[in-house]
Amino acid sequence: MFSNVSRSDEYKKLLCEFIRSEYGVEFISITPAKRGFYGETWRLDSANKSYFLKLDYSPHQGIYERSFTVIEHLCCHGIDFISQIVKTKNGGLSTRFDGAVLGLFNWIDGEHIETDETKIPEYNMLARVYQVPANGVSIPCEDFESNSADKFYAQWAAIDDEQINSLLEQRRAIFEHRANRLRLFSEKCNGDTTGFVITHGDAGGNLVKDGDRYFIVDWDDPILAPPERDAWVMCNRDWARSAFHEALRQHGITYTLRPERLAYYCYHFFFFYLTSFLESYKVSDIVQELEEYVDGWIQDSFRYVDSIQL
Repeated sequence: MFSNVSRSDEYKKLLCEFIRSEYGVEFISITPAKRGFYGETWRLDSANKSYFLKLDYSPHQGIYERSFTVIEHLCCHGIDFISQIVKTKNGGLSTRFDGAVLGLFNWIDGEHIETDETKIPEYNMLARVYQVPANGVSIPCEDFESNSADKFYAQWAAIDDEQINSLLEQRRAIFEHRANRLRLFSEKCNGDTTGFVITHGDAGGNLVKDGDRYFIVDWDDPILAPPERDAWVMCNRDWARSAFHEALRQHGITYTLRPERLAYYCYHFFFFYLTSFLESYKVSDIVQELEEYVDGWIQDSFRYVDSIQL
């Protein structure tokens, strides 16, 4: 799901004037860009260059704002497959417009793509990121908490939509099982910072291919965490775990994925994405979106982690 807010001509005029004033960027056109979940995203085209503009009005905007120093840190350490920040005239990494956090980046051509074949370049790019030391950059650290499940139950209690409540009620036993498993693995992993690196959190869902080149975009929520935060999506597939280990070895990283951490992230992200859907449940097709998510692709990972014993 991409941002789909409709904006008036007056809003776009004010936004364009702000960009010219704050960044000194001259451009010819501004058009919606289908990239990102939380933010409003735009493409700006000048005579010889294009830019990516993202505004975040959501409750997550603080996370977005903190990410800019990490992006700049990675770029300064030679990571060239992520969006480079365009600074304000005053040297700021981001700014604010109309109550939103605003970031401007160099545009990356290409289309979002995620297949089995894209996992090899994805893992190799992530391994290059893992080589970058986190020293000197302010970045949140994984705490292995289980509050994503607590947030889900709080949201559910506040929903008054009959269709959504019915869909969730039919799957109550599934939610309770996964919440209990999340709490168990949270306790198991808590307090251990072994092997922590700079992680993306959803690299596969933000892979862009342009010809023979690949890029990882949308670095909105980088945190210091174990590699399992990026590896859990394909954890049920032997070949994918082997490919991830091979990418680590090729880049001199001696780390082996740990089952208890893969399990933690599988259960955590299940609720994390679920709460993201429920935050936008007034969208007309959210019932279908929810059903496809709860009963869809994420089930494959649970076939693996449900068998992991503490």
